[in-house]
Amino acid sequence: MNPPAPAMDSTPVAPSAAGRVVSVDALRGFDMFWIIGAGSLVQALDKMSGNGVTRFLSAQLKHVPWEGFRFYDLIFPLFLFIVGVSLVFSLDKALARDGLGAALKRIAGRSLLLYLLGVFYSGGLTNRWPDISLGGVLHRIAACYFFAATIYCCCAARPKTMAGIAVALLTGYWALLALVPFPDFKIDQPTVTALARQIGSDSASAIAGAVKGRVSGLFEEGRNLTNYFDFLYFYVPGRRVPLYYINEGLLSTLPAISICLFGAFAGRLLKEERVKPIRKVTWLLAAGAALVVLGLFWSLQFPLIKRIWTSSFCVVTTGCSAMLLGVFYFVVDVCKFQTWCQPFVWIGMNSITIYLTVSVVSLSRLAERFVGGDVRAFLDAHVANGFGGLVVTLAGLALAVLLCWFLHRNKIFLRV
Repeated sequence: MNPPAPAMDSTPVAPSAAGRVVSVDALRGFDMFWIIGAGSLVQALDKMSGNGVTRFLSAQLKHVPWEGFRFYDLIFPLFLFIVGVSLVFSLDKALARDGLGAALKRIAGRSLLLYLLGVFYSGGLTNRWPDISLGGVLHRIAACYFFAATIYCCCAARPKTMAGIAVALLTGYWALLALVPFPDFKIDQPTVTALARQIGSDSASAIAGAVKGRVSGLFEEGRNLTNYFDFLYFYVPGRRVPLYYINEGLLSTLPAISICLFGAFAGRLLKEERVKPIRKVTWLLAAGAALVVLGLFWSLQFPLIKRIWTSSFCVVTTGCSAMLLGVFYFVVDVCKFQTWCQPFVWIGMNSITIYLTVSVVSLSRLAERFVGGDVRAFLDAHVANGFGGLVVTLAGLALAVLLCWFLHRNKIFLRV
């Protein structure tokens, strides 16, 4: 889930000869840490103890069904924010060395490769058409990287223009969802099936055209412009899915790009040698807090909804990401407390590799070969009920970290 540029995985971030901005690698690894097993670890702990604290933490590591915000809803936007931070360091070098044309060519090639990896991650050609996934997490990262990196290359000398584009993406998306009318029907399997039978056609446009009423400004699940747009252009007759829209659809890519662009501003700040490090921390924390307040205020009219990436959600998560970067930068690069974050650095410098690995290899099942069976049963019986499951989860997470450590130790950085 984490492609720094120009190499979409392990390129170290270096603002100067003084050294790498280790905090960016560490924050990237921290983000991936929750995806590769840390969330399951907390949930296993909750199953074992089941107290108020573990229940709260376990809930925070699950996505909100629709409207609202939890910690786990921050993971993907934080990743996109770090993509924006990273592209500044790599693209500045590429532009200076090779020029705009060569930089744009590299951006296009890497974006395409990352998109194809997204198809592979989602099952590749396992299923026959139309059940091949053309949208998802890596697909969105590829799109956001492509557009944000292209905008940065063209506007690097005009930061006000880049800021204007980011704001326009957010406000434009809000205007679309608030003002553009769409057919008034619930986009779910029973409704779509009934309408298709009624008109004798599986065509999305024909189904939508059969609905007479039009509405706008709705943000209900399955009844908003974003879901309708995905239905219109993603729906394929015969696809075996209960929903006809996805969390990483077409229209909702617009505000997601803005998160990358704001990340690029943070990257420019970190790279600016004339600004003292402690002042950088202050700017990141202050700007992040201001964005969170702005996003929460906006959410009174435009709710926080991760699954359609509302503009308020993007602003709040951008603010949280900036504050997290400020904290990591202060602890890791300003105070030089770096030993504790080394596992995160290992993960962060091979994040694409470990993300694809855990999709192909079930590390939890592999861990069962070491601490499953009688070992798990013994721990459940003699230590605590559920402790065996906790140990299995710990072992699976340890395998992931050990793989990243091995790659880092041997200077193997698999790049996209």
